[in-house]
Amino acid sequence: MYRFVLTRQWVCLTLITLALIPVMIKLGFWQYHRHEHRVAQNQLIEANLRAKPVPVAEVTSPGHKVPRADFWRAVTATGTYDSAHEVVVRMRTDNDDKVGFHVLTPLVLPDGRVVLVNRGWVPGGDDPRAYPPVPAAPAGEVTVTGRLKADETSGGSGIKDRKGLPDRQVMLINSAQQAEYLGRPVLGGYLELTAPSPEAGPETIADPDHDSIGPHMAYAVQWWLFAAAVPVGWVVLVRREKRDREEAAAKAEAVEQEPATA
Repeated sequence: MYRFVLTRQWVCLTLITLALIPVMIKLGFWQYHRHEHRVAQNQLIEANLRAKPVPVAEVTSPGHKVPRADFWRAVTATGTYDSAHEVVVRMRTDNDDKVGFHVLTPLVLPDGRVVLVNRGWVPGGDDPRAYPPVPAAPAGEVTVTGRLKADETSGGSGIKDRKGLPDRQVMLINSAQQAEYLGRPVLGGYLELTAPSPEAGPETIADPDHDSIGPHMAYAVQWWLFAAAVPVGWVVLVRREKRDREEAAAKAEAVEQEPATA
């Protein structure tokens, strides 16, 4: 009664079942690895945020590519803001997901080098192409603390680096681009300001989320349960098909025996 599994319909169903199992297992491991990556990233963020701040010049230099191990690392810098060469970064959101600008101000260090400081978020005006109202940066020598971030690229951020933007507006925070604009050596990466918090300045950017682990582990378990359910479902279908065939055969046999009995 199980010879029906050799029919074309059942062979195709069996092949599909055999193909689905490894695919679902692989998808489960893919989600599991994403879960591990998220957990490791949360641990890195927490450790770097709690670490004692170090001078920014000790961890980066002109042309330096900030490694992942230094992302969100607490750093300090002392210098003078160059407000004349301040730019704003378009299409950035605040802590409530309102679209506006980030204010990027060069901080000139005592040795003449520059570190880019993202002073925070400001709303846009009525004209999206106009330079937004930006609170002035503190005058004179200042010491700032912030989170070290890597240079943004279109490939890494998904943000298209558009050309022909209004004056002093950019799409990406990139030290190489700003070094060309300033004509000065700029330290790789940039500093996301955390202190001192301006009283009437741009809105300070919130700490990155390092508590949520996301749904990846739950998705991994779901894919593995699906992989286990596929062969079980195949067995259930086979047994049901066998039972239906046996019932059909019994009915056919009963119909054939009725005239002889009469």
